[in-house]
Amino acid sequence: MSKRLKVKKVKFIQSCCGIVLLLLSGFYLPTVSFASSVEVENLSTTDLQRRYQGLIEELRCPKCQNQNLAGSDSPVAMDLRREVRRLLEEGLSDREIHDHLVARFGDFVLYRPPFQRNTLVLWLAPGFFAAVGLLVLILVVMRARGGSVATSAEALTAEERIRLQQLLRENGADTNRVSEPKKHD
Repeated sequence: MSKRLKVKKVKFIQSCCGIVLLLLSGFYLPTVSFASSVEVENLSTTDLQRRYQGLIEELRCPKCQNQNLAGSDSPVAMDLRREVRRLLEEGLSDREIHDHLVARFGDFVLYRPPFQRNTLVLWLAPGFFAAVGLLVLILVVMRARGGSVATSAEALTAEERIRLQQLLRENGADTNRVSEPKKHD
């Protein structure tokens, strides 16, 4: 085995080990972050506790880009969980708590923002991009089926067709398959 081949083999093994370590760390790290955001403090009733869990699951942390209050360890999320707990104990409804937090942080704090003028792009963009993607897919399929790409016989010049027929005759193949190109209207 040559020296260069040995070096390539070692580099390949090193890169495979690196990929395995990266994958293993990717599976390990999320479990560490989720384990640290456990709520210990309970509310006065089980109904309030159930509402509290529902609220912190559907409210977004203003500091964390795409994490709810239940899964965030940021100080802002801890403060907001305390605030939600306090508002629940004071007897506010879920709608009133939503309105209170939206007044303070804007629609960003909601995972499902309302359908209004300033959120139209947010609501309509996925449908628009899906429609454009479907249109592109349809056009690609139609172009592939429509024969816009020339077949092998159509792509040959007259001399090439004659030479192909000679070669096919020499090998005993059917020469009727190589015919004149079709004329499209």
